[in-house]
Formats: sequence, C-alpha cells, structure tokens
Amino acid sequence: MTTILLADDHRIVRQGLRALLEAEPDFSLVGETGDGLEAIQLAERLQPDVIVLDLMMPGINGLEATRQIGDNCPQTRVIILSMHADEAYVLEALRNGASGYVLKDSSADDLVRAVREVEAGRRYLSPPLSERAIEAYTRKAQEASLDPYEELTNREREVLHMAAEGHSSTEIAERLSISSRTVETHRANMMRKLDLHSQTDLIRYALKRGIIPMEK
Repeated sequence: MTTILLADDHRIVRQGLRALLEAEPDFSLVGETGDGLEAIQLAERLQPDVIVLDLMMPGINGLEATRQIGDNCPQTRVIILSMHADEAYVLEALRNGASGYVLKDSSADDLVRAVREVEAGRRYLSPPLSERAIEAYTRKAQEASLDPYEELTNREREVLHMAAEGHSSTEIAERLSISSRTVETHRANMMRKLDLHSQTDLIRYALKRGIIPMEK
C-alpha cells in the first residue's frame, strides 16, 4: 500500500485529487493540508511514501517545502503539482529534491502514473516537459555562480516567504512560535545575504524567484 499526503491550498482541488487517488486500491491517503509549513510538519509526523505538493501555497511554497521535506524525510518522494510548465520551475523543483513534476492540466492518469513511478524510485515529468531539455538546463545552471538563496537557513527562508506574502513580524512570529525580535533578526540576516534593502526589493526578489506568483 502506497501512503500519500496531499497538499494544495484550494479545497475543491484537494477534493478532486483525493477522489482520484482514493479510487486506486493500492493507494492510501493519510493526510491533507492547504499550507506549506503544515505540509512539512505532517510529512515528519506521518512519514508518507509520497507527497503530492502544490507549487504555490501560503506559508512557504512547494519548492522550499520540498527541500525541507527532503532533509527531514529522505525516504518520502515528492511530486510537485503545478500550472507552470516553465523549465526554470521544473529545474528548481528537481534541484530541491522533487522526484516528479505534474502539470495541473494533465490527465488524471498522469498523476496516478507519477505516483507509481516515483514510488518505484524513478523520476517522472508530465508531457510535454522534456527530460533532455531539463538535463541541459541543469548542466547550464551548475556552471553559474552560487545562488545566495542557498546560503539562507531554513528559518530565514520561512521568514522570507511569509514576509513576501505581506505578513508582519508579529504574524510571522506567531506562526513560527518564536519572538518578534527573533523574526526581525532572521529578516535582517536574510536581507543582508540577498543584498535587499527594502520591502519593495524583497517583493521584487520573491516575484523573480517564483516564491510568490506574478498575479499576486
């Protein structure tokens, strides 16, 4: 039996995905959430075989959640579910440890196939994503200079994601169960490492990085 955790911030999408996955006799849905931080916590507690994770979620997005889940639950396979077919998003997902990338306009069979493939230890990309193109893009990216984002701690990344969504230090502190002063320290360190000097700089960086969607 393949145990699955489902994370998508749209309730109606989760209902459809739940029905799809539960229709498979060898799949067992063990939990669901609409929040990136809670997805990480549930992954650690439930230790599912596979997580189907939306790319854009509140709290922190699916890319950062994937990275932390990979660090904390190395046996769990992550499938990113996304409306974005851009190779940059796919590359970032794979670099962060995702085993699969499924487009939201794919067929139902595509997601089921993805779960079976990643559970078997293979990588799965929705058509028309090209494995060859992704590999070429990966090689090109590896030749680039070190990304300052990689120097951030997990907590600094969490503060970055929530600050980019417009949450205040008090709200972030409450969500992360730390003090506002600690949030400000993490924020200052994050801004320094990324060479950002204002909230406007932070928003621009988050948009360019794909931390928040352009429509926000």
